[in-house]
Amino acid sequence: MGLKIGDKAPAFKLKNQNGEVIYAGEYLGNTPLIIYFYPKNFTPGCTAQACSFRDQYQDFLEAGAKVFGISSDSVESHKRFREKHHLPFDTLADKSNSVRRRYGVKGNLLGLIPGRETFVIDKDGVIQMKFNSMAASQHIPKALEVVKSF
Repeated sequence: MGLKIGDKAPAFKLKNQNGEVIYAGEYLGNTPLIIYFYPKNFTPGCTAQACSFRDQYQDFLEAGAKVFGISSDSVESHKRFREKHHLPFDTLADKSNSVRRRYGVKGNLLGLIPGRETFVIDKDGVIQMKFNSMAASQHIPKALEVVKSF
């Protein structure tokens, strides 16, 4: 079924592009979070989405938000992806798709392609926006609009 607007966002632990464990529980309940799930590093849509988050990153920071990108790619792939595109936020490796499942992010094309979904979580840890669309460019303005409303 997945999470809905108004639900508490579940905490999770994943490794970032440097192999460091990131514990979302450190942020949930005190910092607005943008968590976006995407299919795969280095694909055209995912690259465009990551670079759009990069280009708007200062706006997210000014709104007090932390951004995390999550895919099932390896730590090493995340490191290369982040370095190549100069991403200022952590990309997290969900190799087992366990966090993707906890958040209820469904695949597309009969489940063959991992879904693209963005969650905006307020400083109290409550989901305020859930946006599911393979149109990568639509995620950033919607997330920014919501986080600026806090």
